[in-house]
Amino acid sequence: MQHQEGEASPRRRSSAYLNALSLEIEKRLQRKRSSLQELFADLALEIDDRAKDIILSREDLISSPEYSVNDRLCFYDVLANYYVRVPLRGKPILDLIVQVWSQSFASHTFALLFHKWLFEVELDHADVLLRYSSALVQGATNVLWIDIQSNARCFQSLFKYLLDEVALEPTRLNKIPVQAQRDLYLLLSRFIFFYNAVEKLESFLKLCPTFPNAILVGGPADIFVTEVADQLQKLKVEPVLLHYLVQIKVLGGMQLRVATSTRLKTCLYNFTSPGGPMYPTRAVRHAAWDALDLLFPVGRYPRHLINMFFRLLYPWYWPSSCWNFILCYIKAMFYCLLRLIFSSWGKLREPKRA
Repeated sequence: MQHQEGEASPRRRSSAYLNALSLEIEKRLQRKRSSLQELFADLALEIDDRAKDIILSREDLISSPEYSVNDRLCFYDVLANYYVRVPLRGKPILDLIVQVWSQSFASHTFALLFHKWLFEVELDHADVLLRYSSALVQGATNVLWIDIQSNARCFQSLFKYLLDEVALEPTRLNKIPVQAQRDLYLLLSRFIFFYNAVEKLESFLKLCPTFPNAILVGGPADIFVTEVADQLQKLKVEPVLLHYLVQIKVLGGMQLRVATSTRLKTCLYNFTSPGGPMYPTRAVRHAAWDALDLLFPVGRYPRHLINMFFRLLYPWYWPSSCWNFILCYIKAMFYCLLRLIFSSWGKLREPKRA
């Protein structure tokens, strides 16, 4: 009996803590002058160790999928789980978010707090499902784009849930209307490379929902590649763009329509030349060339010759090009010399055979 009371006490303490958090969120939403951006920032904060001991037991911390994503646990993670376990506690907050939907960061807050509630709590009305699923896609797009802009992965658990527990689980995916399924598929397509989920790409493509204009847009692979190409053109953060250009090499060998293939090729080629409209850095240009040569080996040498010809038309690029060529040549000679020295040294140290 004492053992059961000992187990129940941490649970009651955790429930009381989460209930207090919910009440605070509700109060802040009721204040007309309260900033939703500040509330969103607070929900995205990582929970410190003292609060973790209150909210979660040691066993929960070890088994928590959110905590294992990137060794961080945020307030929105535990609150999203709480509103699944206690749906009535989240209803007042949901009603208040709907009332302030026109304000910025309302969709962000909804996506963080209710992305699990939408799929794991029974909802009766089809129009409610359509409204909330559309709101989720809109909010998740805004939230994940914040990670892109800051080159962080604070909301990786949100993406991981939408991919692993929804897009790859037909029973949950089919709960929302078909249009919302398509929108969610397009959303996840744009962020799979960023969150390093390429190993699930094959399963993801197999579960692609049916699109009404499939004859025009092509199959799942064409839809996915089109979204990736559009995403590449929107990226302005160099480390993120380089990450995409490295990850995109997994598309090699994928069967695509001619229009889709041309679109991707044009997108990559735009990153290979300095100047407008992209103004890519040298690192981006080289990464784009590597991806282009790997994905489209046919015509590789003519492309490089054409690019070199156009570079000659802009004399102000000659000094930097010559300098970078000299540096690359010196580095190559240096590494070649080092390999020769180490190879000779290894042969000298080998024992002579009798």
